[in-house]
Amino acid sequence: MIYDIRHVTSYSYESPVSFARCSLRLEPRSGDGQQLVSHSVEIRPRPAERTVRRDFFGTHTESVLIETAHRNLRIDSRSRVSLSRRAPGRAAPSPSWESVRDVAFEATSLGPSSPVGYVFASSLVPVQAPVTAYAAASFPPGGGIIAGAVDLMHRIRTEFKYDPKATVISTPLKEVFEKRHGVCQDFAHVMIAGLRGLGLPAAYVSGYLRTIPPPGKPRLQGADATHAWASVWCGAETGWIGFDPTNDLLVENDHIILAVGRDFSDVSPVDGIIVGSRKQKLSVAVDVMLVE
Repeated sequence: MIYDIRHVTSYSYESPVSFARCSLRLEPRSGDGQQLVSHSVEIRPRPAERTVRRDFFGTHTESVLIETAHRNLRIDSRSRVSLSRRAPGRAAPSPSWESVRDVAFEATSLGPSSPVGYVFASSLVPVQAPVTAYAAASFPPGGGIIAGAVDLMHRIRTEFKYDPKATVISTPLKEVFEKRHGVCQDFAHVMIAGLRGLGLPAAYVSGYLRTIPPPGKPRLQGADATHAWASVWCGAETGWIGFDPTNDLLVENDHIILAVGRDFSDVSPVDGIIVGSRKQKLSVAVDVMLVE
């Protein structure tokens, strides 16, 4: 499957901004059944400087310096991606979760794909006893790790309510867990926190999800959105598998990966600093179009 993706981020400021430095993580990854075909980013006003690097996790990160005074900033990212990914069945045989936990802690590599880097708490995903206890109900002694992750994903989808007004990026995990309300990033954080509390490696994934309109309804331009889910290391032979607790789905060909990290703070598509305005408005429009 081939997708064309357009991701437009627009800022408007109450007063002119004299300086801006942004970090962009907008280039989809290659690997894990996904291949980047093309990518471009247009920025207005035109930056004085653009530099590119790969961060520790392998994410293409572009640093942008804008020195032109402006009241509007527009970042227009366009990508084409080819996908050929197949998830295991929800009841697929897999190693016991205890054995996966033990092998992860014995890892000798500290590289970005090593499971040991995703076992410990991170800034937005603290390990908390109530969340660990919640996850433990999905992992009986000797149970397969895939079956346990599927069950935990399903319970989050069933027992938490999707509510875009309930949280912001700074809402603590503890509050999300207690209120059982939030959005995709919150549900991914809850799942990851529970898994890490059990000693299991879990990464945060940002990207896109193709949406399909109801029968007879037109597809609305800009109606897609950035998305987030969890990736779980299921042993050396099986590797990393994506679990989407917002939709109770194993990740296949409708999920496009942008970046992988420990939590949202590692993978934010656009962040940075500005000088000159106290108030701003942000709008994001995403289109994920199936080409073939």
